[in-house]
Amino acid sequence: MIKSISAKDFASLVASERHIDLIDVRTPVEFRSMHISVARNVPLNQLDPMSLKSTRTGSSHEPLYVVCRSGGRSRQACEKLIAAGVNNVINVEGGTIACEVAGAPLNRGKKAIPLNCQVQIITGVTVVAGGVMTLLTNNPYWLSLPIGMGAGLVFSGLTNTCAIGTFLSQMPWNQVNSGSAPAANSPRSQANDDAASRCCN
Repeated sequence: MIKSISAKDFASLVASERHIDLIDVRTPVEFRSMHISVARNVPLNQLDPMSLKSTRTGSSHEPLYVVCRSGGRSRQACEKLIAAGVNNVINVEGGTIACEVAGAPLNRGKKAIPLNCQVQIITGVTVVAGGVMTLLTNNPYWLSLPIGMGAGLVFSGLTNTCAIGTFLSQMPWNQVNSGSAPAANSPRSQANDDAASRCCN
């Protein structure tokens, strides 16, 4: 069973200025756009539980908090970490969005399109394109696009996974140029976090 903490309680925890080990599993671009001040970026598609154990900012017995945009990806990350034997993993309910509403301190940067919105755009364009091409060509072959996309959404809902989101998370526009921003888990990234007093959701 995955432990969780409400956004309100987590915001209060951050405000107490206690040491908090928090990883944000969104894409680097999403993280750069807005993140909780004490967070460090460990994208879900790059999450290596064994490596994370050796780079934790606290002891192995202290809580490891996990956050994403609204809770979906962080839950997947928690499941992966727990399965690998990482202790005291806690999911932040509602993600960064809920923490913002709760008043948690945030760092903001260049805006980006959230991954879930990118998935919705791709899905919508594919469905519309399939429907339009079916009408224009009178060829039922084009119906395979919206049907396939619909089946994919059903599968995503049943398995709590998102193949499109996983694919999009690896695209260049969802990465941060190493020359303009520190890479996830790099010493420079951790130093910046310390200096700042620190489905596809």
